[in-house]
Amino acid sequence: MNIIDTHIHLYLPEFEDDLPKLFDEAIQVGVSKFLLPAIDSTTHEHLLSLTSSYPSHFYPMMGLHPTSVNQNYMDELAIVQHYLKNYSFVAIGEIGIDLYWDKTFEKQQREAFKIQAQWAREMSLPLVIHSRNSLDIIVGLLDELGYKGLEGVFHCFSGTLEQALHVISKGFYLGIGGVITYKNSSLPSIIAQLPPDYIVVETDAPYLPPVPYRGKRNLPAWIEFTVKKLAEIWKVLPEVAAKITTENALRLFKKL
Repeated sequence: MNIIDTHIHLYLPEFEDDLPKLFDEAIQVGVSKFLLPAIDSTTHEHLLSLTSSYPSHFYPMMGLHPTSVNQNYMDELAIVQHYLKNYSFVAIGEIGIDLYWDKTFEKQQREAFKIQAQWAREMSLPLVIHSRNSLDIIVGLLDELGYKGLEGVFHCFSGTLEQALHVISKGFYLGIGGVITYKNSSLPSIIAQLPPDYIVVETDAPYLPPVPYRGKRNLPAWIEFTVKKLAEIWKVLPEVAAKITTENALRLFKKL
């Protein structure tokens, strides 16, 4: 199999003790490329250092994560802009709006998203969108910005069938991870009603591990559980599901 993990936080402390071993295990199950989304200025340097250590496998994004947006968000965005001007990235992300934990800075999150989406348009880079409890708001902002020159993926998609169809109709992709293996997930029935050519796979490791590892640190190799679940839904071999999602990722992330 040839799998592209479109969203994984390998630079976080959860992986500092055993990353080489976990990397080898992921390679063994067929993962060839790992896309690393940015969070904020506390991790940007480590992200870039790590991707330079594995240049043919790790690919960096740049952006300001919505839960890192506060009253000083313009200072953080200036740092993002500096990196965008001086380094090469495969996407702008992860960016978006998160209203699950706190709504204090919703206005600032909206502004940060619009600014970064405009940068993505200017640089011809895809967006990697975090839309926790905010999918309709983000779709509204994209409607406002206009879709011309914008493309991207809704990371860890958790919306309805109607939302999925709308997102796909605008040329955006859905990032699917371990949640699709959960017993009460609505994703299997939704995915079954969508065209496969707008689905990409991700782990979001160390978060959101698949069944049977819920509650544990998510590992890079466990992306195979998501691929196998998609294969089951699509009634194809896992190798075919991997091929479909990898081709989709290469179509979206043109710098890979």
